[in-house]
Amino acid sequence: MELKIMSLDGEAAGSVDLPDAIFGLEPRPDILHRCVRWQLAKRQRGTHDVKNRAEIHRTGKKMYRQKGTGSARHGSARVNLFRGGGRSFGPTPRSHAIDLPKKVRVLALKHALSAKAKDGGIIVLDRASMKDGKTKMLQQNFTKLGLVNALIIDGAEVDVNFALAARNIPNIDVLPVQGINVYDILRRHTLVLTKSALEALEARFK
Repeated sequence: MELKIMSLDGEAAGSVDLPDAIFGLEPRPDILHRCVRWQLAKRQRGTHDVKNRAEIHRTGKKMYRQKGTGSARHGSARVNLFRGGGRSFGPTPRSHAIDLPKKVRVLALKHALSAKAKDGGIIVLDRASMKDGKTKMLQQNFTKLGLVNALIIDGAEVDVNFALAARNIPNIDVLPVQGINVYDILRRHTLVLTKSALEALEARFK
């Protein structure tokens, strides 16, 4: 697949061939779904917690005698039946992470890239850098390129001025090539790859 290389000013700056081994696969929704679930589950902090009856600071003495009161038979006031008592079977701190083989993760990334290529949602930039970190200037450049909702992947190092200018624009994410992932690719309409990012991806999947 051949794509035009664009500059930030919206002008053509050559062309590039996308390798079919990375961008030419037939996307499989099941693999993408597994990878997204793995990412989101791993992202959960798992710090939810409630107090059970052992953690409630209240006397454990029997409320009143077993028989002769005409009331129900009760023991400790820390049980979940009473207001202020402990909660039964509530959430406790735990990890929500699930396992996913590395080969499946690699394949899912290829399928996500192929899905964007199939939909025509990939733009290749010659470079993502600016002299001044001005959001207004970058917004004008994005308008020329037709970028409204996009993930921008740069090389190993993201240009500081470019990142500063882009961080205040809604629905625009900027990541180094090491941070490319399936979830962020799928949640944005357009995937923007710089030439250095494309070279890094080709070297990664060799």
